[in-house]
Amino acid sequence: MENWSLISLCVLLGLTARWAVSFHSYSGAGKPPMFGDYEAQRHWQEVTYNLPVHEWYFNTTNNDLNYWGLDYPPLTAYHSLVCAYVAKLLNPEWVELYASRGYESHSHKLFMRATVLFTDILIYIPAVLLYCFYFCDGSSKQKVATAFCILLYPGLILIDYGHFQYNSVSLGLALWGILGLGLGWDLFGSLAFTLALNYKQMELYHSLPFFCYLLGKCIKQGLTWRGFFHLFKISMTVLVTFALCWMPFLSDPKQPLQVLHRLFPVGRGLFEVIHIMYMQHHKALMANSFNFALTLLFVLPSSLKLLSKPTLWQFKLALVNTSLAFFLFSFQVHEKSILLVSVYVYDVHILTCLFLRLVFFVFRSMLPLLLKDGLLLPYVVTSLAFLFLSLYLLSALERSTEEELRLGLYRKLTQRWLPKLNLSRIIKWKFWFSLAAMAALSFTSVWLKPPAKLPDLFPVLVSVLSFLHFLGFIIYFNQVQLMEPQRKKSQKKTN
Repeated sequence: MENWSLISLCVLLGLTARWAVSFHSYSGAGKPPMFGDYEAQRHWQEVTYNLPVHEWYFNTTNNDLNYWGLDYPPLTAYHSLVCAYVAKLLNPEWVELYASRGYESHSHKLFMRATVLFTDILIYIPAVLLYCFYFCDGSSKQKVATAFCILLYPGLILIDYGHFQYNSVSLGLALWGILGLGLGWDLFGSLAFTLALNYKQMELYHSLPFFCYLLGKCIKQGLTWRGFFHLFKISMTVLVTFALCWMPFLSDPKQPLQVLHRLFPVGRGLFEVIHIMYMQHHKALMANSFNFALTLLFVLPSSLKLLSKPTLWQFKLALVNTSLAFFLFSFQVHEKSILLVSVYVYDVHILTCLFLRLVFFVFRSMLPLLLKDGLLLPYVVTSLAFLFLSLYLLSALERSTEEELRLGLYRKLTQRWLPKLNLSRIIKWKFWFSLAAMAALSFTSVWLKPPAKLPDLFPVLVSVLSFLHFLGFIIYFNQVQLMEPQRKKSQKKTN
């Protein structure tokens, strides 16, 4: 009974924090002619409700793709259509073709944020609660505290309720996929992750660990009969799910090709690269090749280790490493590629999670954007609340011994020259230094003007400092996955 009370309190506070952010500004408010992400989501509801399916992704007289054309997979379009039906019942002006462009009102803003809140309640929050209670260590109170901190994560709240990105849908579905694999329900896990992939193509960043884990598990069972049959069932689950999601677009071969073109504008990208090659002496191609090589360098070892040892512990570490690699080194970077790390990295260690979730993702990815959108106050309040709860509810700084931080390799490297070096104390010092640096750059970005010759000084400093920390994290997590033995408790859970 006590646990249910704690869970109810956790969910209630998480929902309260989300709704409180709803009364602040949002991306693109009062800024014609495009009006930002708010208008993009509203316009997709307008398009999906008023136009037939075969026009959703095509440039027509009724659908100008240059004005927030659909560029997400079909499941996002279906979600927009469902929201549009509700909007039509409440106020037809919200989704009226042409006339609703740039529509802004207090009631419509509340409606849009209510749709984000509803998806949180339906998909994301249950997945977080189940994940924490099944796969996080500690007592029931510690698990509730972990879930509470995840639900109060500032990054996801400020993006979804300030930019209406509905990241909680794709992240929630991906988390349901992780839950399925962790509980041994491989078909359910495959189904859930395929739905996540059909909601936002950014989930492709996480597809490699899913593929390697499931393939490695089938190989381990033997590909002669049992493993082969299991692989066949997984393949059919994925194919059937894709077919159902894309069914309205399969009647004409041009339809799926156009959807893919909108999701991955390869033709436009190739033209731009070729043009830049001739204009800038192959610099763009060299940069792209360098980024590809770095991404591959940091992704392959983790994936091969997971393929040879398909355990849940290795799977979660591979998800962390793959997400970090694509976020750091891919040619085109998006904040969605790192959001999933902020959920499941809790099971690696709470202190590293605190670094990653608060200081370096919220700070690096969102500070310039939030200042632009007038969300400084929600940024400060949610970040301080998250910091306080992580430190006091989960005792993050108290649980930072060398064994808990898995610093065995670093101890071996320093044993000869610095035998008395206290690595855990250095980690604590780095934590406080990072917080001080974050606060200092936040203050200067808000209150000080950069030099006239260096107008982007503060955002560049934010990016450089954050990149160095993210680089340290990807090295750390790779050495944990490749060299550290699996935890006994995780092995028991996996079996």
